[in-house]
Amino acid sequence: MNLLVIGGSYFYGRVFVMEAAGSGRDCQITLLNRGTYSMEDFGVRQVTGDRHSAAALAACDGDYDAVIDFCAYAAGDVETAAAGITGKIGQYILISTVDVYERGSGLVKTEDHPLERRHFGGEAGAYIAGKAALEEEVRRVCGDRDIPYTVLRPAILYGPYNYAPRESAYIHMMVTEHTLPRFTDADGRFQFVYVKDAADAILRVIGNRRAYGRAYNLCQEEIADYPLLWETLRAAAPPEVTEALREIPMTIAEAEAGQIPVPFPATAQETELCDNTRSKEELGMRYLDFAEGMRRTYRAFAHVFS
Repeated sequence: MNLLVIGGSYFYGRVFVMEAAGSGRDCQITLLNRGTYSMEDFGVRQVTGDRHSAAALAACDGDYDAVIDFCAYAAGDVETAAAGITGKIGQYILISTVDVYERGSGLVKTEDHPLERRHFGGEAGAYIAGKAALEEEVRRVCGDRDIPYTVLRPAILYGPYNYAPRESAYIHMMVTEHTLPRFTDADGRFQFVYVKDAADAILRVIGNRRAYGRAYNLCQEEIADYPLLWETLRAAAPPEVTEALREIPMTIAEAEAGQIPVPFPATAQETELCDNTRSKEELGMRYLDFAEGMRRTYRAFAHVFS
């Protein structure tokens, strides 16, 4: 099975490449990215270049059973890739996000919920607008080229190799400072997905005709909030850490003023929840328990930070 991975060396993509290489499915993987992290130790062919470069895309010569696109962020990214890849594309898999859904309805979103058409300011707003536009683009471009496509919409990804200032930032505080913040006014709720589960979802849709033309929410069963996150992190840590741990109560405003990360929705108004039924029924997904996933994540980062 020949796979072209666009992006794929930072977090989600990195874990997917590792999982695919060790899946026993005889995956031949070509990786196109800027070469920040080498993945050649996993037996992949790595092409260094910008995804918008015609020369870099042409260097990915060959026919592919699937193209997995992790780093499409702006309108035109899918069209450029599909046009620049010289060989046959058996399936185009776009990694999107649950953030594409229309916000503020209060509904738990299935994959049929309308996408957000409004444009919000800032980096987050640009990210949402870009992903929503790309979902329309992948349908149009792949329809024009008769390429089957699948869209995956993960919730908040967590797990080993996640060096974004999310759960790893709190684990770093626990390990190095023996502290953990407690937000006293946070009432937001949110959903996670363990990164290996999200990687498994990609393997499940490759060549899966039932997944052609479909989108899938990827999220764990548990609805999380900050109190549950704190409790789960405490439970994941060994006794020598929890016994010395100091919990520091603070408001969201105090945390932001002190440059303490508030990476997940902090207010009820920010809460947007999704349904994972389709991924379980059509792909056979079984999501890792949040407590177990955080235990694995804590162990991985504690080893690094200590």
